Amino acid sequence: MNLRDLQYLVALAETRHFGRAAARCHVSQPTLSAQLKKLEAFLGVALIERRPRRIALTVAGGAVVERARRMLQDAEDIRALARASQDPLAGQLKIGLIPTLGPYLLPRVMPRIAQSLPKLSLLLHEYQTAPLVQRVLDGELDLAVLALPADTRGLQTRPLFAETFLAAMPEEHRLASRRRLKPSDLAGEKVLLLEEGHCLREHALEVCARVGTDEQDFRATSLETLRQMVASGLGITLLPRLAAEGPFASARGMVVRPFAPPAPSRVIGAAWRRSSSRAAAIAAVCDVIRKAG
Repeated sequence: MNLRDLQYLVALAETRHFGRAAARCHVSQPTLSAQLKKLEAFLGVALIERRPRRIALTVAGGAVVERARRMLQDAEDIRALARASQDPLAGQLKIGLIPTLGPYLLPRVMPRIAQSLPKLSLLLHEYQTAPLVQRVLDGELDLAVLALPADTRGLQTRPLFAETFLAAMPEEHRLASRRRLKPSDLAGEKVLLLEEGHCLREHALEVCARVGTDEQDFRATSLETLRQMVASGLGITLLPRLAAEGPFASARGMVVRPFAPPAPSRVIGAAWRRSSSRAAAIAAVCDVIRKAG
């Protein structure tokens, strides 16, 4: 038994197809199939149920895959540890961000990271909170940048900066003439929200519950969709500060107004595995994000 055979098994478990698993592992399908049969012979137990047009794992196969994932991640951590020992601020760092943050934060921080950490290469992804956290736990990502609090059990977390919310409304709205608002000013208003799964939806719902707004049936897939719906006069929404500044400040037909202190806000933070070998690089990136936020 070797790591290569475990890699084949995990790939098959995730693709449920010999051809796709072989392509992922960059080997031929007969090679992958033969190696998995050798693995079953070595262990003395069937791991795979080979049915026409369907691949499934046996109970033993599922248990082996679960442990194989951990072993493969440990092996990758060992390789990363060796690379990091040569230069802890060099190499590739895989970062995931929530969609309501990534497009607005990255233009601010990427030039600063490139300047202060020139040997560090960032591989960036966007996921909603739950799958983002899971990918960090599984070792697919080194670092998550997300809104706290979140269910990050098993991960180390660090707050980075607070981000206030602003009210976005049609330019002819009754509140558009005011320089600052109170959350209570939104009472009775029709509020547009993101679809389920976005943590920003939950933050907005907390504000709505406190002041008694009316939630619209419309569910947007992104902040940019919300922005256009507001500009069309269909209601108001809450935008995080970074999504309401600079080039994102407004859309035609829409205005943005801040809340008077204390304004509703969310905490942007970082989450990573406690056992990560990239601790130095993660800390350095977090420092840049904290200063930019």
